[in-house]
Amino acid sequence: MRQAKIERVTSETEVTVELGLDGPPGGELATGLAFLDHMLAQLQRHGRFALSVSASGDLEVDVHHLVEDVGITLGKALKEALADGRGVERYGSAFAPMDETLAHVVLDLSGRPYLGFEPERLEVDGEAGGVNVYHLREFLRGLVNHAGLTLHLRVLSGREAHHVIEASFKALARALYAATRVTREDLPSTKGVL
Repeated sequence: MRQAKIERVTSETEVTVELGLDGPPGGELATGLAFLDHMLAQLQRHGRFALSVSASGDLEVDVHHLVEDVGITLGKALKEALADGRGVERYGSAFAPMDETLAHVVLDLSGRPYLGFEPERLEVDGEAGGVNVYHLREFLRGLVNHAGLTLHLRVLSGREAHHVIEASFKALARALYAATRVTREDLPSTKGVL
């Protein structure tokens, strides 16, 4: 079974993530930040993952610590669930629209962390439930660094924070689904290791 359970406890947050790459989609989401729960539900639904997240943090300070640490913990769970990566497709790419917004994610389960984050080039307005585009960047940075992903996020159009962030999560979910599918018997690398 391609699954993992990871706990992360710091002086700022406590996070537990349970991830099953082969579903069934669903799970309990309780981070104390409703909009983050809504985004994690996009990963469940559009990535077709079994995903449960229980988290608490110093939201009285800011949402930053909690959002980042959920990304870190999810990244660790993804890495553990993938094990050595034998059989996976490895690459994934997906577009997701939401009204005026169009997001595109391309990723590689390469073992080499890199985040190409282009939404900063846009003038994205506001926040959604306390979460803004910079929090999206920190979530993805945590995910990428701890899962060992190369990930590029481009937002081709969009101005409203809720739409930009949600379209980004939907594109991420669909790209992760494609990349994590088992389509072969060998490792998808000429190096023999991811």
